[in-house]
Amino acid sequence: MARWLPLTTDDAVAALNALPGAPRTFVPSQALPPGDAYETFIARTGTVPTRHHLHDLFNGLVWCAEPEIKARLNALQADHIAASGVGGTRGPVRDALTLFDENGATWLECPPPIADAWRRRDWRALFVTHRALWASVPPPRLVGHALMEQLAQAPRKSLCAHVLLDDPLALAPGAWATKPFLPLPVLGVPGWWPANADPTFYDDPAVFRPLRSPRLSHP
Repeated sequence: MARWLPLTTDDAVAALNALPGAPRTFVPSQALPPGDAYETFIARTGTVPTRHHLHDLFNGLVWCAEPEIKARLNALQADHIAASGVGGTRGPVRDALTLFDENGATWLECPPPIADAWRRRDWRALFVTHRALWASVPPPRLVGHALMEQLAQAPRKSLCAHVLLDDPLALAPGAWATKPFLPLPVLGVPGWWPANADPTFYDDPAVFRPLRSPRLSHP
């Protein structure tokens, strides 16, 4: 990505617009009127305000790689803003959509034994016992542009994706509100980081945390 750093905003916008099959027009960030919600502006104009740094670069690249997912997220955000306004807080639906947009991943092909171990936060079973299963299917597909930015600039063990095992195109707003994600420390994915070839890589409870016990209610 180093070749992008000297570019002006107009250069970056032009480069994104020149990509084959770009599903939206990318415009300089100054095109967003003051007081206009970012998501509403995209939905209304079909253009994506873009600043000159890696965060917005990856956002543009995800628009080109996953246009249906990005369009779905944008439509749900815009609908929610139209119904409820921007407000001081996003609310559960917009909060989940933003979390997924920034740090999400999808894995529709997740093998059931991996999904079962994952839901139990049995990290050793997930990454060591079932390690061969990871190579038997396509890996998780990152869609979160903020996560990509961090992986490019400062990869570290604690970076976590919020993974959706369901189809994001079919998920209803109410389902989004529950944040139906599984946490994935991405450098733990077999083959994604050399150090995780050693099973002791996963013996780090600060990153590979056990499942939280439900809070007990008191009378």
